[in-house]
Amino acid sequence: MAQLGSSLSAETETLSNVLSLVEAFRAFDSDNDGAINAAELGGILSSLGYNASEQDVRAMMREGDANKDGLLSMEEFLEMNTKDMELGELANFLRTAFQAFEVEGDDALTAADLYEVMGNLGIDQLSLEDCQSVIASMDADGDGAVSLEDFRLIINSLF
Repeated sequence: MAQLGSSLSAETETLSNVLSLVEAFRAFDSDNDGAINAAELGGILSSLGYNASEQDVRAMMREGDANKDGLLSMEEFLEMNTKDMELGELANFLRTAFQAFEVEGDDALTAADLYEVMGNLGIDQLSLEDCQSVIASMDADGDGAVSLEDFRLIINSLF
């Protein structure tokens, strides 16, 4: 991990934090419609260790509900909770890689895939070990891969 310096560890921790938000959202989206209401948001906040009042939850809903439909979409939820997170140089690398994967049409992304695409794009700042750390930080089920949908959500939430 020496090529990006000590920042890679902090950046992969940020990715892991965003993944935790995605997982919490999905856990409380009880009808799996891709949106949560105020009660579900309160549950998420409790699960993340926050003791928010009903008034606080309603205020968060108003703040995050960009389209004013009374619900928070996954994207709105992530925007609301990641606006102060940054990935630095890694974010640009991953966004470039994601665009290449969208063209290829793969369903999931492994560390080897990420490393190969980075090499094909001329981005040699990430070693295979670095790519393994990045994928591990976003791998919700521990299968060694990240779905492109999760990869998209995580990366887009940081831009």
